[in-house]
Amino acid sequence: MMQHPSRYILLSFDVEEFDMPLEYGVPIDPATQMEMGKAGLDAILPVLNEEEITATLFTTANFAMHYPDAIRALAAKHEIASHSFYHSNFSNEHLLESKQQLEQISGQSVVGFRMPRMRAVDIEEVKKAGYRYDSSINPTWIPGRYNHLNLPRTIYTDQELTRLPTSVSPHLRIPLFWLSFKNFPYPFFKTLVKQTLRKDGYVCLYFHPWEFVDISHYALPVYARKPCGVTLLERLWQLIQDFRREGEFISIKNYVQ
Repeated sequence: MMQHPSRYILLSFDVEEFDMPLEYGVPIDPATQMEMGKAGLDAILPVLNEEEITATLFTTANFAMHYPDAIRALAAKHEIASHSFYHSNFSNEHLLESKQQLEQISGQSVVGFRMPRMRAVDIEEVKKAGYRYDSSINPTWIPGRYNHLNLPRTIYTDQELTRLPTSVSPHLRIPLFWLSFKNFPYPFFKTLVKQTLRKDGYVCLYFHPWEFVDISHYALPVYARKPCGVTLLERLWQLIQDFRREGEFISIKNYVQ
């Protein structure tokens, strides 16, 4: 059975320092943040090395500067996009600075941006920095985080900039992001992804490499830390296996173009 010729799976990873414990008042030093982020990237390398998979790696410049060889190697096959300069510290200047740093390290043109934690970003500033698309919108409502129910659910243009939201289900706008992948029963998540892919012609999913190493010992909410490591990686392999004939795994850059 061949892939469906006009459906696309946009697999993306936010490649970053593991600073999530700081959100919950749990101390973690900068070196450990980097080491956990890199251990996660190493864990998903077999997925990224799959011949038929091209992904988008939204990478902080800070992470790329710590592991330039790894990012340069991945850039030969995957799209490198910007996840700003640092994960927990932002100014508008970081938009251009991260783009320039990532281009220097990766050797490729960086055209995409995703704001850490899907926070709001000034579209004019994103355009001014030279990006061609933004993927910082989760078009749903998550209590205490954001409410984007008023925004388009699928790809649209805002002030002459392409905006590609991460995917939500067609009717109830159930977000198909990393927390859903971890916490929903897998058959339910798979059904939502399939419905969205067939309705929209594409699905944009995002994860973090650090999810695929053991973070169970950190004092984080259970929904954020379990499952993790090998168990979650096996679930990712299952997702890829289930959808390799449903559509083509391509980068966001190629889809937008």
